[in-house]
Amino acid sequence: MKITVFVADDEPLARRRLAALIADVPWARQVGEAGDGASAAESAARLRPDVMFLDIEMPELSGIEVIERLRGLEPAPAVIFTTAFDQYAVTAFELEAVDYLLKPFGGRRFLAALERARHVVQMRGGAAGLDRARSALSPGGGISHERIFVRDGNSVRVVSLPEIERVEAQDDYVMIHTQQKRYLVSLRIRTLEDRLPNPPFLRVHRSHIVNLDHIDRMVGLDDSRFEVRMKNGTSVPVSRTRSQELRRLSR
Repeated sequence: MKITVFVADDEPLARRRLAALIADVPWARQVGEAGDGASAAESAARLRPDVMFLDIEMPELSGIEVIERLRGLEPAPAVIFTTAFDQYAVTAFELEAVDYLLKPFGGRRFLAALERARHVVQMRGGAAGLDRARSALSPGGGISHERIFVRDGNSVRVVSLPEIERVEAQDDYVMIHTQQKRYLVSLRIRTLEDRLPNPPFLRVHRSHIVNLDHIDRMVGLDDSRFEVRMKNGTSVPVSRTRSQELRRLSR
């Protein structure tokens, strides 16, 4: 069964490029396109595509505003953001976009994103993919994610949650530590804490979140406090309150 795809981008060349890439995928069929956000929202509500390639900066309505317009749509499309500006990576994470393509992107990167979207469409069994985006947009909406988008030089990388060892607050930013690299993300630690699944992620200190799967051991500093030792040897302080919680988890 083919999945249906809609393209929204204000650049005609970008729309033609995406149309050509979609045409080469035997299990995908493009059902429409739009050059502005208002037309994209109206057409998506009428055509009900499985997947939307959605530019973020468009006339009339931005890609983010298009999502807001589609909040009541069921079934809702799986959204792949496309943009030339990597500062929207955090926004894409908060809305739990299926993927985030930074222009210019190649055919291999496009296909990987579309494959991921097809998997979401198949797995949700008709559940609205934008329900999660709706939760993120609503006050107090906390959602779990499978991935986070991070800047890596001039590109955006998709980091799966199991890769993350720990998160460290740095003023209005967080440093995300993985086994291979660390990434500075413009996001407050409280915001990230609300969107990470617990477990395995646990905020052990006002400045630290750890992935319990990457902890080697807990070391008692006194009768009321621990510190955790990560598998890579890093020591992370634990507050007294969180030390009690870790003590319960270890029983």
